[in-house]
Amino acid sequence: MTDFLLYLAVSLGLLIVGLFLMEVTTKVKEFSLIAKGNKAASYVLGGRLLGLAIVLYSTAANSISLADMAIWGGIGILAQIIVFYLAEWLTPKFNVTQSIEDDNQAVGLFLMFLSVSIGVIIAGCLTY
Repeated sequence: MTDFLLYLAVSLGLLIVGLFLMEVTTKVKEFSLIAKGNKAASYVLGGRLLGLAIVLYSTAANSISLADMAIWGGIGILAQIIVFYLAEWLTPKFNVTQSIEDDNQAVGLFLMFLSVSIGVIIAGCLTY
């Protein structure tokens, strides 16, 4: 029971840290936009949350210790952030930041599915 609670606490802590890091390192401030009713921002943030959760699930399920899980969870969070920047760079047809601020739900859904897809791929890469 103690191990479960420790893994849960560290996983939830990493999830919060991951969301915070994504919020402060990206141009789009989803929490502020969601407070204004921006659906595209909620899709993006929901996708990031689910993508991170998938990565953290994999680290918890495949780690050999709590420290191992925390290290690989941190690596997974960084990978998610880097891939978001790559996605923004690789989408020259539209400006991601402006599209989300304009509540372009198509872009929001695309980024949601991108985050989940990348989370699944990163999670697979974190298995031994």
